[in-house]
Amino acid sequence: MKKIGIITINDYNNYGNRLQNYAVQQYIMKYYYDVKTIKNIGYLNKSLSIKNKLHYLLSRIKTIIIKNERKMCFAKFNENIEETKKVFYLNGFNNLNEFDYLIVGSDQVWNPKIGRLTNFDLLSNIDCTNKISFSASFGISELPEQYKKKAKDALMQFKEISVREEAGKKIVEDLTGRKDVEVLVDPTMLLTAEEWDNVSNKPEQLKTDKYILNYFLGELSEKRKNEIDRIAKENGCKIINMLDSNSPFYKTGPAEFLYLEKNAFLICTDSFHACVFSILYNRPFIVFEREDNNVSMNSRIDTLLNKFHLQDRRYNNKILQEQLKCDYSNVYEILEEERKRTNEFLNKALNVEENKIERK
Repeated sequence: MKKIGIITINDYNNYGNRLQNYAVQQYIMKYYYDVKTIKNIGYLNKSLSIKNKLHYLLSRIKTIIIKNERKMCFAKFNENIEETKKVFYLNGFNNLNEFDYLIVGSDQVWNPKIGRLTNFDLLSNIDCTNKISFSASFGISELPEQYKKKAKDALMQFKEISVREEAGKKIVEDLTGRKDVEVLVDPTMLLTAEEWDNVSNKPEQLKTDKYILNYFLGELSEKRKNEIDRIAKENGCKIINMLDSNSPFYKTGPAEFLYLEKNAFLICTDSFHACVFSILYNRPFIVFEREDNNVSMNSRIDTLLNKFHLQDRRYNNKILQEQLKCDYSNVYEILEEERKRTNEFLNKALNVEENKIERK
């Protein structure tokens, strides 16, 4: 059985990161490959003493250790993800020869503004002929000049490249001149609702069967809050503010997030992945523009809504009655085509003959 290593961001406190890591793993496992996520952490100063190195490692491990209920939920979900026992550093990383294929993605693994686009993320100086990027993201629309040569040299060595956004495709094409760069949907959309149900879990805090799920990464203005309150009152709904640290639902992980998405009366959000799972679970959702003008996040949601013709899901000063209903039949047709495109990409990248593959 061929071995595949996934290089992604290991963020054990981020819903989207954990869900897309799981999705990449599960989708590639359908090809009957042995898949593991390569556990990686930040920079290691080689000049540190052994004592200080040990102190550094322990401090990093403590960020993963269960300290409260929320981290316990995340840790529980992470048991579904196969990780390497060895820890790899973003600089001075260990030998990766045990893997037949190395897959980078998804998430913002090529965003230098958050400390990525390292030699590890670019698989620089690694002796492997099967380097693949799978829905990788730069998270920015233009690469700073000081990173261009390094990125170009590394990306030229990739067997196949797919990215998550059109801006990422343009960056790679401009750097390398390659014309084979694919733009694929976020990996979370590759699994069906039924497949996601396998790792879903009802939150013990949930005492109602009719609620509006608020999932906001940015601030929620008083005006918008009042509008959501109006809809909740008119429809006999409770309001769950999932990312409010004062809410009992803050103490939940990715599995509980899936359950809350599936069973919500309405999802109000400025989050890409909250939109994705609203679609997968056939739930009505309202997209609110990020009030902090986070262009990267807004661009990603814009791409999603445009691709699936869901511009009517946007909030425009008032939540309309027709937005409380949904019909995603056309969306699912488009999604099936996107899944086929992804399948074709991986068939080529993993040297699989389509007529011989047996998908689970």
